[in-house]
Amino acid sequence: MTDDRPQYGEYATPEQQRAAAGLPPALPEQPAPALAAPQAQRNARSPHRVDRLITAALLGFGLVNVLTSVPGFLDLAMTMNRTLQILGLDGEFTSFSIAKVWGAIATVVMIAGYAATVWLAVRRVRTARLAWWVPLVGFVITMALVSACIAVPMFGDPAFTQGLTPPAG
Repeated sequence: MTDDRPQYGEYATPEQQRAAAGLPPALPEQPAPALAAPQAQRNARSPHRVDRLITAALLGFGLVNVLTSVPGFLDLAMTMNRTLQILGLDGEFTSFSIAKVWGAIATVVMIAGYAATVWLAVRRVRTARLAWWVPLVGFVITMALVSACIAVPMFGDPAFTQGLTPPAG
C-alpha cells in the first residue's frame, strides 16, 4: 500500500490539500480576469497626461502673473498715475496712504489666492482627478478679490472720479 500523504517535512500539493479536506478536485486554472479589473480601474483613475500638462502650464502662467503684478501693487500710487495717463484723464492720483494700504492688501490676496490654487490643483492631481479647471477658477476668484482691493483707492481718488464722470453739458 502506498501512502499518498506527504511525509514529515514535505508540503502537501494543492490537490492533496483538497482531497484531505474532502473537496472535489480543482478545475483547471483559467487566466485570471481579476488582474485585468484592477488594471482597468487604475487606468480609469490615473490622471490624463494632458490634464497634468494643462494644469502645470496654467499654474506656471499664474506664477508669472503674480510675479509681474506684485511690484505694481506695492507701488499702487505710481500704477494709478500710469492708469490715469493711459486712460487720457487729466489730474494726478493723490490718495497715497490709501493706495499703500490697499496695494499691500491686494498683494497678500494675490499671493494667498495663488497659493490656495496651487494647493487645490496639486491635491486633485495626486488623487487622480481632473485639475485643469482649478487654476482657471482660482484666477477668476483671486482677480475679482484683487480688483475689489484696487477699486477702493481708485474710486476714492478725486482724479479718477472726476475723470470717469461724464462732463456736464
